[in-house]
Amino acid sequence: MNQHSPMDARPSSGDDSRADTTRDLVQLCLLPGLGPRTLASLLDAFGSARAILNAGKADLSQVHGVGPKLAHVIETAADHVDIEDVFAWCAAHDVDIRRRGEASYLPSLLDLDDAPPIMFCRGQLLPRDSVSVAIVGTRHATAYGIQQTRRIAMVLARAGVTIVSGLARGVDTAAHRGALEADGRTIAVLGGGLGKIYPAENAPLADEIAQSGAVLSEYSPQAQPRGGMFPQRNRIIAALGQATLVIEAPNRSGSLITARLASEMGRTVGALPGQVNSRASQGCHHLIRDGATLVQHAEDVLELLGPLSAPVSESTATEDETPIRDAREMALNEIERQVLAAVGTTGTALDEVTHHSGLPASRVNAIVSILEMKRFVRRLSGQYVSRI
Repeated sequence: MNQHSPMDARPSSGDDSRADTTRDLVQLCLLPGLGPRTLASLLDAFGSARAILNAGKADLSQVHGVGPKLAHVIETAADHVDIEDVFAWCAAHDVDIRRRGEASYLPSLLDLDDAPPIMFCRGQLLPRDSVSVAIVGTRHATAYGIQQTRRIAMVLARAGVTIVSGLARGVDTAAHRGALEADGRTIAVLGGGLGKIYPAENAPLADEIAQSGAVLSEYSPQAQPRGGMFPQRNRIIAALGQATLVIEAPNRSGSLITARLASEMGRTVGALPGQVNSRASQGCHHLIRDGATLVQHAEDVLELLGPLSAPVSESTATEDETPIRDAREMALNEIERQVLAAVGTTGTALDEVTHHSGLPASRVNAIVSILEMKRFVRRLSGQYVSRI
C-alpha cells in the first residue's frame, strides 16, 4: 500500500490557511478545455480553486484564454466532473492525489511555469528519485535503438539512477524494461489517465512500474489519451529528469520537444548517434550538431548529471551510507567509493586515506591511481591527494 491515500491529500476542515480543498482543485483541474497555462492564469488571478469555481462569467472572462464557452464550463463544473467517482476510483486503485505546495509533490516540477496543480500517482516516489534521467525517443525504434536503450537504462538503473520515460512504444518501453530488468527504479508519465493506459499492451508494464517506482498523470483517471496530451506530457518528463537522453528521434519527433523543454529549464541534454543515413537518428544528429552531448555509454550520461544539487544516498538513505555528491560516483564500485570518501578537497595524506579506508597501503595506491584516471582525484605530491 502507498503511504498516502487520495483522502490523505485533503487539508483538514480546520485548516484556514488553505482557501480551497483538494476536492475543489481536482474538480477544476479536470474540466474539459482547461489547459495548464490557462489554469495557471486563473489561479494567479483568483488565488484559489474555490474562488474560480464561485466566480461569474464576467470575472472569468477577464482572464486571458478564458472565452464564453470555457467560462460556462467553469460555472457548471459539477456537470462535467464527477468528483465522487474520481475519488472512489483512486481509492480502489491505490492512487494518491498530490498537490502542488505540499510535501508529497515532486519538487522538480516546480521548475515549470505551468506546473500541474495536482498529479495522480500510482506507486511510490522516493528521495533517491531526485537522481534521475529522462530517456525518450521514437515509437518506431530500430533494433539498434531498442538494444542501446536497454543497455544504457540497465547500467544507469544498477548505478542507482531513476529512469523517467513516457510508457510509449519503442524507446520508452525499452527504457522502462531496462530499468526493471536491473531491479532499478523507473517512473512513467502518461499522456492520458491512469485508468486508460496507452498503448493498451503496456498495461502489464505499468503494473510492474508501479511496484518499482511510479506511474504519473495530471489527467483524470478515465481520460482517453489524445494527440495534444502527449506534447503537454513531455514537459513533465523533461522536468523530472535531471538530464535528458534522446535515443533515435526523427526530425519531427516529440522527443525533440522534450529535449528543447529540458534545455530551457537548464537541464543537460545528450543524444545517442546512429548511422548517418538513418532517418530514425536524424533528430539526434541535429541535437549533437546544436550542442547536445554525444552519448555512447551510461558513464557519459552520469557525466551529464554532474555534481548534484544536494548529496543523496544511493539506496534508501541509511545513516551509515556515504552520500553521493557527484552522479559519476554511482558508477564506482564499493571499494573505490570507500577510498574516495576518505579523500578531502584540500589535500589528504595517503597514510590517512589508508587508515580511514581500512585497506592495505598498496591497494589504496592502486585505487587512487584509478580514481585519478577517472578524474575524481589529483595527486598534490607523492604523499598527498585531493578530490577534484
